[in-house]
Amino acid sequence: MDFLRRYLSCCILFTCCLCVRCDEFKEELFFKPLPPTHLYSYFQFVTLVDSELSSLHSHLAPRSLAEVVSRFQVEELHLTLTEGQWRHHQWGYPVLDAAPGAELYAWFSPDVIDVDTQWKKLSATLSGLFCASLNFIDSFNTVTPQMALWPMGAVKSSQNVTSQLRYASLPREIVCTENLTPWKKLLPCESSRGFSALLNSRMIHNTNYHSIGVHVRKICKSSECLETQLEFKQTVTLVYDYDIIKSSDWSFRKLFGQGLPGACPLSTDSKIYVDITSNGTQPFTLSPPPDDVILSQRGRSETKLAVYKIHPDGKMINIGVKHKTKSQIPVSIHPPLFFNRYVLGYGKEFGGIVTEITNNCLAPINVVVLENAPWWLPIQLSTLRINGEAESKLVQSQYYSPGRSRQKPYHLELLIKLPPKSTTTITIDFEFVFLKWQEYPPDANHGFYIGSALISANLPTARNYTSLPITGTTFDSVINATKLWYPIVFRTNGAMVSLPTPDFSMPYNVICLACTVVALAFGPLHNICTKELVLKSSGTSLSLTQKLFNLFKKKKD
Repeated sequence: MDFLRRYLSCCILFTCCLCVRCDEFKEELFFKPLPPTHLYSYFQFVTLVDSELSSLHSHLAPRSLAEVVSRFQVEELHLTLTEGQWRHHQWGYPVLDAAPGAELYAWFSPDVIDVDTQWKKLSATLSGLFCASLNFIDSFNTVTPQMALWPMGAVKSSQNVTSQLRYASLPREIVCTENLTPWKKLLPCESSRGFSALLNSRMIHNTNYHSIGVHVRKICKSSECLETQLEFKQTVTLVYDYDIIKSSDWSFRKLFGQGLPGACPLSTDSKIYVDITSNGTQPFTLSPPPDDVILSQRGRSETKLAVYKIHPDGKMINIGVKHKTKSQIPVSIHPPLFFNRYVLGYGKEFGGIVTEITNNCLAPINVVVLENAPWWLPIQLSTLRINGEAESKLVQSQYYSPGRSRQKPYHLELLIKLPPKSTTTITIDFEFVFLKWQEYPPDANHGFYIGSALISANLPTARNYTSLPITGTTFDSVINATKLWYPIVFRTNGAMVSLPTPDFSMPYNVICLACTVVALAFGPLHNICTKELVLKSSGTSLSLTQKLFNLFKKKKD
């Protein structure tokens, strides 16, 4: 019996040690100045585990998230919760783009037959895990993109990834502390040590733009891709305004309210990157001095980075930048591809959605535009116009799935070849519909939000692309003929429309009027029915006999 107990103990210890060796956790932080007066900070926490051990024997990976992936047979998962709008035409491209509100899309295993049922269960489970309103994702706001999205991890070449993909967004979702707290609990050190200790909710929600994300995918262990690993990546994107922190000189204490208490003890690599490419035009000093300075090259873009290697020694670190002269406003250089989106129309009958895409390159670029219109905003395919033309030669391919009232949204995808140095305008009309009174939100007069459109492209250059030598970067360059192309997915700005809304104040006014009438009528009637009028002679006092008579009369009543 003792021999068997020792044997089982050795087996458990060996399995745990094997699991710890397979797990790997890295944390990284990046800072970059943005024109005109903003600062971009990007947190990334990456955990790598073997796919076979991810759900049962993971040591560093979040157990709750791994069980969700295993239970619903998810091949790849992307979830972002964002507040604010990223300005691509001014700031360039972020490391990871995100749509305003909540955005969720996932690929399921080929073994999953009923994808819609698994998708609904997945969104409901993630809703409880992150305290978000993802349970409102249903068939009436879910689409299956055909061309706009592709897997970012390892996928079998024979797998039909399009049929196993589902995408949905909730542009009205508000991001708050309730979402950040469960997000931090998925980290190995939570918020006690490491870079996550800087994520103070009071300071984060004071920014112009903040986004938290969770990304799960399979990656290859080697170039042959005979074995795969499961990557859990948690990200935080923040954009600070110098007017809010009241200075162009920044430090950890100004941005996060405290210093960095060392690296996470469970991390194998903890690094901080600071973009010092603009140090020549706007001289500044880093305090303390960096451990190393590297040059990151991608395409025709060169980024000079100062690198800090953080150790888990528990010492408080306060990295900051101080400009030598008065900081000038940096010149905004337009990226290779930027866009704008707005709503046309007046009145409460017809309107239109316009998407303007500008190709700033000297070569044509193929892009895929995905429009996901809700069922209460039916778009009319017959009104589609490209640069004012009903039939344009720029459209290479087209996919349209009409929506159904209260059942499915309207889904439109266009493969367009953008001419060089040009702006392409995509216009499509819609009509307003009347909703049932229970379908209006509490603040119906505020308006109804339309989700962002997706724009997928292969960029021939990486100018204004945030090029980082960080772990687990999603957008890796791929070989296309003799050129390097950079696949990326953009999210346009959201839009808001005002649907025909009834006067919800009328029932309130009726209730107030009815209650006032009842109150005014009830008072006199109650006094007449319950009170008795007694004559009193004015000016003379009552006699003792009269007082006794009145007293006995009251007792008798």
